[in-house]
Amino acid sequence: MTSVAAIDLGATSGRVIVGELEDGALRLRPVARFPNTPVRLADGLHWDVLSLYTAAMRGLGEVARADEGLIGAAIDSWAVDYGLLNGNRLLGNPFHYRDARNEQGVARVHAAVSPEELFRRNGLQHLPFNTVFQLAAAAAAGELDEAERMLLIPDLLGFWATGARVAERTNASTTGLLEVGGPDWDFALLPRLGLRRDLLPDLVDPGTALGPVLPEIAAEFGIPGRVRFTTVGSHDTASAVVGVPMTRDDAAYISCGTWSLVGAELTAPITSEAARAAGFTNEGGVDGRTRFLKNVMGLWLLSESVRAWEQVGEQQELGALLRQAAEAPADVPTFDVNDPRLLAPGDMPTRIEALLVERGSRVPASIPEFVRGVLQSLANAYADAVRDIERLTGRPIRRVHLVGGGAQNALLCQLTADTVGVPVVAGPVEATAIGNLLVQARTHGLMTGDLESLRAVIARSFPPRTYAVRTSARG
Repeated sequence: MTSVAAIDLGATSGRVIVGELEDGALRLRPVARFPNTPVRLADGLHWDVLSLYTAAMRGLGEVARADEGLIGAAIDSWAVDYGLLNGNRLLGNPFHYRDARNEQGVARVHAAVSPEELFRRNGLQHLPFNTVFQLAAAAAAGELDEAERMLLIPDLLGFWATGARVAERTNASTTGLLEVGGPDWDFALLPRLGLRRDLLPDLVDPGTALGPVLPEIAAEFGIPGRVRFTTVGSHDTASAVVGVPMTRDDAAYISCGTWSLVGAELTAPITSEAARAAGFTNEGGVDGRTRFLKNVMGLWLLSESVRAWEQVGEQQELGALLRQAAEAPADVPTFDVNDPRLLAPGDMPTRIEALLVERGSRVPASIPEFVRGVLQSLANAYADAVRDIERLTGRPIRRVHLVGGGAQNALLCQLTADTVGVPVVAGPVEATAIGNLLVQARTHGLMTGDLESLRAVIARSFPPRTYAVRTSARG
């Protein structure tokens, strides 16, 4: 049977998942999973991108040797981070977006372009790790002096696999260097920021052919020439939104993993001052759609907390912890999940407790109560974002689709329904890989149609679970 493979790289792990279409339904087959562990060096926090690439290509080779029907592969990953190339040589491991150097980049950019003008030009929510700020910090440190080309992470891995140096458009839209709603890089902005035009590669759309694997890479990993790489929505959220089985205009989505992206799919960006003040972003979507969304801290808060507890010898099994949290009192202390002090790795429970004390709240009496407080705080942030979507778009929101790893968290889904005040439709969990696979399938002619046609396949293949509202917090 003909198949395609998604190489899906998240902030904590990567995986290779095979997809096959049979009788109008998509079937998934996970093949490989590998950790994505940052490395702290003397100059800062980096991604171990060479290990990621090797693990991904080994996984793809494993698929190709076992599956004679495999014809394609595509890569998606988190946004904003990049590698610098001089010829074929990588100039150091890419910096991690959580590295502390970004603040100097923010000051450098805003000295040249005000936040208000920058939003009018790129339509992006201000986040200190956006690529534009990272590149400004890199320029100040002299890191761009030898660089001939910048490639975002999925494009970098695609280049190593195929030799194609391009920038896929949905991911490029997260850099802050793309004209909002426009066809190209903002070339008028670059000289004001001291950035060279030739640093940026040509833009391509999702569904663009990159070619077969280079001969030396094919030999190294055992990947035959029939396997051809193409682009998809290479920003993982762009693929995840393809994987949301939305059928109505009155729906919002939450793509919930390490980060939570709360948004609506539009046909055009919204760049009003009200949208900027509310912290919304306009990112490119597959088939020219606009992902109008807000970045909200996600399950990173919980995973970092569990890691901190385990470091002091308090082993926690997440499933049991969530069951205990569901039994904890509902009236838990909450906090602002988007406080920038929660961005960096470290002792998350201590920082959260400090935020609670700062606002005059009590500290949770137990770990299950702490966990419930984290999830309720996330639900509160989701509700605020949904209400802003209604206000900024003029659309009433009558259901929320929650996809990604958070769709497995029944307590989070129920708290979100109760707090937002509309039903939450949970699933699919593998929305990002599904979106990646379906865009590939369409590119290779295995199916046809628009996004709605792709989403109809998702609805048939992965029946969701609906959480009804028990209490309403709207009003």
